[in-house]
Amino acid sequence: MTIIEDLKNALGPDAVLTGAEIGDRYVSDASLTGRVPPVAVIRPRSVEDVSAALRICNAHGQTVIPQGGMTGLAGGANPRGGEVAISLERLAGVEEIDSAAGTMTVRAGTILETAQRAAEDAGFLLPIDLGARGSCQIGGNLSTNAGGIRVIRHGVTRDNVLGLEAVLADGTVLSMLNKMTKNNTGYDLRQFFIGAEGTLGIITRAVLKLKPLPAGRSTALVALESYEAVVAFLQKAQRELGALSAYEAMWQSFVRFSSEAEGVKLFDAEYPFLVIIEEDGDGSDAARERFEGFLGAALEEGLIVDALIAQSEKEARNFWTVREAIAMDRLLPSLINLDVSLPTGEIGRFAEACEAVLLARFPGAHVSFYGHIGDSNVHIAVSVANASEGDLHAVDELVYDLVQKFRGSISAEHGIGTLKRSYLGCSRSPEELDVMRRIKHTLDPKGILNPGKVI
Repeated sequence: MTIIEDLKNALGPDAVLTGAEIGDRYVSDASLTGRVPPVAVIRPRSVEDVSAALRICNAHGQTVIPQGGMTGLAGGANPRGGEVAISLERLAGVEEIDSAAGTMTVRAGTILETAQRAAEDAGFLLPIDLGARGSCQIGGNLSTNAGGIRVIRHGVTRDNVLGLEAVLADGTVLSMLNKMTKNNTGYDLRQFFIGAEGTLGIITRAVLKLKPLPAGRSTALVALESYEAVVAFLQKAQRELGALSAYEAMWQSFVRFSSEAEGVKLFDAEYPFLVIIEEDGDGSDAARERFEGFLGAALEEGLIVDALIAQSEKEARNFWTVREAIAMDRLLPSLINLDVSLPTGEIGRFAEACEAVLLARFPGAHVSFYGHIGDSNVHIAVSVANASEGDLHAVDELVYDLVQKFRGSISAEHGIGTLKRSYLGCSRSPEELDVMRRIKHTLDPKGILNPGKVI
């Protein structure tokens, strides 16, 4: 009996797609670097299905690619040839909201925005938030330890996970669905799977922290003359705003391109830096007045040179439309979105050096910077007209070499996948990589889980 027959017998024929049934969606993540479809796609409906599928694949020595919403940018969910994909798209739904514990138990295939809305309906905030909220899945968020726009207040994804359920390569189910903040009982096994990109096990369920739902939110767009001012204004906001929830910096070249592409008018003049700043509050007039007073004081001190305070949700959305820059993917040829992390105080110098080295190698290229800053993350948009495969690799090498010199991380929130694997040594020591390989071999001795990814 073939492995496909075994899988269909165990899971049902409708749970296993083959041949023409496999659509393009299973070929590549959002990096668009995938080229070959998997030999089959398994679509489990339960953790028992995932366990049975992995047990069968492990027995056959069949390699497996876990797939979620396919919004990643590092090639982590891409087949390389000959693998079976396990898509978690049908293993979806919010199972429970525990108001007393302040937790949500959710299946891995649940769309992030669906989970966010369920939390809001129950009077809570799910702190995990990123631009791909409408299509990314909770399991993928956990597997890549996604960051996003609320990290400065609520932390990265792993900081919002209390419990986890995962299935090992041999089908063993590890149920660690803890709801307690304090649980100091030996090794914290859930952390093995968060950020591991499916190389150690497949996440099937999670218990997530919930926070009180803010009654209101104040949003402003401010203009600054230097990166030093961006950092000084951030420090002031951290000292004086009780609930700073977002701090997004954009360099002039990024603002110019994105605002024109999106058709959004911001300031009349151009400034070297713009920052979106948000504070969660109680929605009262007093809270808004305090926010306005904070901005007024920053203007008087010369930290900022101009400010627009959103008077409506639509105005705030306009600020974020420029920051999310969706039109960039459509308008810039061969766009490379790089995601790195550096000490906050060094990001300005890094950006200057990075732009110089890229333009020296590719005169006329589009190079722009934007990022969360408050959590040390900066994104780099690079577009080289008529770029060859060699040009794309050259961009990576130039940027990651600089990241290493600045003692930063080659991946702040997008993971390693295949696209960053060869550069992992820029941020991790040989000793660390050796321990990673030992853990991988222990949990997946046959090497069937997402082979060739991360390490």
